[in-house]
Amino acid sequence: MKDWQIEIMMVELGYPLPMKKHTKLYLQEMGYDETDWIPCEVCNRQAVDIHHIEARGMGGSEERDTIENLMALCRDCHIRYGDIKHHKEWLQTIHEKKCNSRRG
Repeated sequence: MKDWQIEIMMVELGYPLPMKKHTKLYLQEMGYDETDWIPCEVCNRQAVDIHHIEARGMGGSEERDTIENLMALCRDCHIRYGDIKHHKEWLQTIHEKKCNSRRG
C-alpha cells in the first residue's frame, strides 16, 4: 500500500495527519492558511498534494524543499503528471507562472 493510500485511509477513519514540512513551507510561501481551499496548479480543481517537481530521492533529502520546487496538485494531476520525467519542465513552467503571479 502506498503512503497516500494509507493517509486517505487514516483520514477516513478520523485520524488527524501531521502536516509535512514541505506542505507548511508551500502554504506559508504562497500565502495560504491550512483551512484555505487551494487550487491545483494544473487544472484548478482542489489540490490535495504538494508535489516536489524535482524529486527528493530515496534518501529523504530536504534540499528540494524550496518554494521553487513545490507545487499544489489534485490527486488526478499528481498521478497523471507528477513523477513522469517528460512532464517535469512543463510543470516547472506552470509553477513559475503561479509564483510570479502571486508576487506581482
